[in-house]
Amino acid sequence: MAGTRRESGFSMVEVLVALVVLAIGLLGIAALYLNSLQSGRTAIYRTQAINFAADMADRIRMNRTAQAAYDADFDAYPLAVGTCTTTGGCSDADLAATDLATWKAEIAEQLPNGVGQVVVTAPVAAGEPATYLVTVRWTEINQAAPVTFQLGFQS
Repeated sequence: MAGTRRESGFSMVEVLVALVVLAIGLLGIAALYLNSLQSGRTAIYRTQAINFAADMADRIRMNRTAQAAYDADFDAYPLAVGTCTTTGGCSDADLAATDLATWKAEIAEQLPNGVGQVVVTAPVAAGEPATYLVTVRWTEINQAAPVTFQLGFQS
């Protein structure tokens, strides 16, 4: 019995195979983590876009007499009227210009390459409501095509 003694433990090959399996598993977890971060960022941008569109819809509903003044293209960037507040001090068209300027500035600040547009379609007949299409567009990171959210409503 004194001549042969059996070693116990792991061989070097077994340890290397275990490290390779562990490394592959950790790389898979890292890829899932990065994917979840990107999905979370996309969800935040979409939520912000929905909130911006709903905010503009509320602003338009509060200032119903200036329907046509809210018509603004993506490139049109109106200047805010300095004396204009929701409590008074300006005309309805000035309030609409201030609303659009504030709204577009917030979109540009909060969303990457964010822009907004409001398209107003006048009523066909007297007594019918005007139709609005509020569009928020931004560019996701690592995507070539911009993402667009649209909200249509009548007022």
